[in-house]
Amino acid sequence: MADFDRFTRLAGKGRMSRRDFIQQALAVGLTVAAAETLFTRAVRAEARRGGFARVGLAHGSTSDSLDPRGYPDVFSQAALFGALSNALTEIDAQGNVVGDLAESFEPSNGAATWAFRLRQGLTFHNGRDVTATDVVESILHHMGETKSAAKSFLKQVTEVKADGPGLVVFTLAGGSADFPYIVSDYHLPIMPAKDGGGVDWESGVRTGPFVLETFEPGVKFQGKRNPNYHKNNQPWFDEIAFFSMHDVTARTNALTTGEVDYIARADLKTLQLLQRNPEIAINEVTAYVHYNLAMACNQAPFDNNDVRLAVKYAIDRQEIVDKVFLGHATVGNDNPLAPSIKFAIDPAPKHVYDPDKVKFHLNKAGLSSLKIQLSAADAAFAGAVDAAVLFQQQAAKCGIDLEVVREPNDGYWDNVWLKKPFVAGAWTGRPTADWMLTIGYASSAAWNETFWKNEHFDSLLVTARAELDEAKRAAMYAEMQQLIHDDSGNIILAFNNLVGAYDKKLAHGQVGSNADMDGMKFAERWWFA
Repeated sequence: MADFDRFTRLAGKGRMSRRDFIQQALAVGLTVAAAETLFTRAVRAEARRGGFARVGLAHGSTSDSLDPRGYPDVFSQAALFGALSNALTEIDAQGNVVGDLAESFEPSNGAATWAFRLRQGLTFHNGRDVTATDVVESILHHMGETKSAAKSFLKQVTEVKADGPGLVVFTLAGGSADFPYIVSDYHLPIMPAKDGGGVDWESGVRTGPFVLETFEPGVKFQGKRNPNYHKNNQPWFDEIAFFSMHDVTARTNALTTGEVDYIARADLKTLQLLQRNPEIAINEVTAYVHYNLAMACNQAPFDNNDVRLAVKYAIDRQEIVDKVFLGHATVGNDNPLAPSIKFAIDPAPKHVYDPDKVKFHLNKAGLSSLKIQLSAADAAFAGAVDAAVLFQQQAAKCGIDLEVVREPNDGYWDNVWLKKPFVAGAWTGRPTADWMLTIGYASSAAWNETFWKNEHFDSLLVTARAELDEAKRAAMYAEMQQLIHDDSGNIILAFNNLVGAYDKKLAHGQVGSNADMDGMKFAERWWFA
C-alpha cells in the first residue's frame, strides 16, 4: 500500500491520470467506485494554479465605486475587497482574527493602544512598497468629515500614526479587546498614500491577490493574478471575473450552461434540481448573515414604539423561513447578533405572530388600524419581495394595510435604503458583539438604518468595549440586545444560511462562514481541481 499512497500523492499533484490511478487501485483490490472516490478526493485536496474563474453574484449597482467608504453589498465586498485588496488583519475560515498585511499586533495600556507591524516585502500592484504611512492614510480616509460606513466603529480611534516604515500605532479612547477584528473590515483596505495626504482609491491599485483589469459598475469586475502576492502560492486562479446578475434564474442558467463557475445566493426554490446535476455541487454554511425590515424611528408613524411593536407582532417569521427560505435559515427575534457570536442572547418575549398583541399596541398608540408602505427589492436579499408579499397577507389579518412597493434592483442601496421609511435590508453580520452593535445601532452610525437613538445604549456600548471583566461585559451586552429587541425599529426576519452552487471543477478548503463568498476570500482560497 506504500506504493498506492505514492500514487495518491501523484494524482493530487496532477501527475497521474484518472485511468492510471484506477488501474493501480484495482491492482490492490479496490473497486472502481472506490477508486473514483479516492481519485476525486486526492485531486481536490491538492490546490493547484491556473484557470479563469467566473462568478455570478446577486448584487452590484451602476452607482458602485472603487471608494471603500461605500462597498454596500456582496459584489463590492467579494470583488473590490476580497479579490483586489487586503486589510491589516483578516478573519480565517475558523472565525479567528489573524494577520493579513500585518504580521503581528500587540496591545498595551489596557488594550487602549495597539501596535501593528507590517510584513516585510509588501508591495502594491504598481510595485511600490507598502509603508506604515499608507496604512495611516487609509484609516484616516474613513475619519473626520466623511459619510464612510466605517466612521462609526473608528470613532474610538483618537490617533493613528506611523512609527517608522513598518509599524502603525493606534491610540483608542478606551480599551478595546476586539480592535484587531475591527481593522479586518472590508471598508478598510490599505491603499497608496498620496503626497500631501489622502489616498489614491481611484486607480484601484491595491495589494490583493488580483490586479484590476476591468471594472464596470453594476456589470463586471475582472482581474489578473498578482505575481507578487504576499501569501505563498495564492491566488490559485490566473484570472477571475465577477458578474452582477440580479435575476436568480439568469444566475442559475449561467451556471448550468457553463457561462460561470460559481453562483452566490442560489435559488432555494430550484435547489433540488441543481443537486441532481452531477456536474454541480452545493455550498451551504450557517453564517452571521441576517435579513431584516427596517422602520425609520424618526418618521411617523414609526416614531411611536407601540406602532413599531404592533408591526413586529404582525409578521410570522416562521412562515417566511418555511416558504421563502425553504428552511435554509433560523428564525430571528429582533436581535442582530447571530446565536453563535460570543455574548449573544435570545431576548424575551419572543416576537411571534400575534394579532391580539398587534391590536393591543395599536390601541396604545391611539389607532384602530394602520396603513403603511414597505419598499423591497431582491437586491436586498433573494426572496425579499416574496417575503414582503407574505408579510402583507399576514398583516392584513391584524388590521394593518401594508402596501408593498417593488423597487428597482439597480440603485436600491443608494436610492431606497436609508432613504425611505420602511425598507428591506440585509447584513453580512460581524464576528463580535461590539462591532455589530457599533456599526448598526450606535446613534451616530452611518448605517444606523432605523435612525434609532438611545443614549443609555450608546453609553453601555462605550463602557462594555473597555470592560475586561467578561461577566460584567456580558451583562452589558445582554442589556443592549434587550434594548434593541424592545425599542428599535429593526425586524430581524432570519439568520440565513449562505447557499452557493458551483461547477465541480472548483475545489476549496474549509469555507469561512463570517461572510458570503467564503468570508469574501473566494478569489484567493478556491482553485480548479
